[in-house]
Amino acid sequence: MTDVTQSPSPARVGLPRLPKSRSLLNAMLGLAILMGLWWLGGWAVADNPRLFAFSNFAPEPTLTRLWQMIQSGEVIEMSVPSLERVGLGLIYAVAIGVPVGILIGRAPRVNEISNVPFQFLRMISPLSWMPIAVLAFDTWDGAIVFLIIMAAVWPILFSTAAGVRRIDPAWLKVARNLGANPFHTLFVVILPAIAVDILTGIRLALGVAWVVLVPAEYLGVTSGLGYAINDARDTLDYARLAATVVVIGIIGFGLDAMAGQLIRKFNWVRSDGH
Repeated sequence: MTDVTQSPSPARVGLPRLPKSRSLLNAMLGLAILMGLWWLGGWAVADNPRLFAFSNFAPEPTLTRLWQMIQSGEVIEMSVPSLERVGLGLIYAVAIGVPVGILIGRAPRVNEISNVPFQFLRMISPLSWMPIAVLAFDTWDGAIVFLIIMAAVWPILFSTAAGVRRIDPAWLKVARNLGANPFHTLFVVILPAIAVDILTGIRLALGVAWVVLVPAEYLGVTSGLGYAINDARDTLDYARLAATVVVIGIIGFGLDAMAGQLIRKFNWVRSDGH
């Protein structure tokens, strides 16, 4: 009789690796297509006499200037202030959005009262608050952080509230039957149950905040990625401008990837076989 246990299953040995390899290959293909389109766009601009002044947007001058900026430390110098502003804005947004989200998720009447005002405020462009921010805050940094908060708080708040509503009532009933007080219920049942929802809201908020950051830094600050974009535009240094855009994209992509990893790490719902 043949011992089938001695030969490993093909599905067990080879197949699990194929999706990862294919995913990496597709990602590289997508990046190659993007680079190809960028090269074609740069060639078209350089070949057009009316647009020749913008030829430094092409990949070669952009990447050359980017390498110079990395070597000189300019990339770190321009990125750190922006990351600090986004980080501070997200901390305040979490501090506001999570408690309020839990409240409206747990109290239906509070949700009914606050839903229309919150939805109304959410649909206002964060940059529309710029004149108010300039008047309300003594520093430009404070105004920028306020604009980031106004952009980031809503995804966190609504994602948290949606997570609270999805909690199985039986969990809360069991906690009460075991003598849990509201404090214990919050930290032992509610927060662990909605951790992924909160992180998803933070990931969405991070994307919105990162988009709002650059125009917000057009204000009176003299540091950050938005300031670098504005300064390169004013000095007609288009290679530096394009390189800064690449830096913004790389950092934003990295932050989003980190947030995605956190979501996968704290997601207690596992697919079959994992």
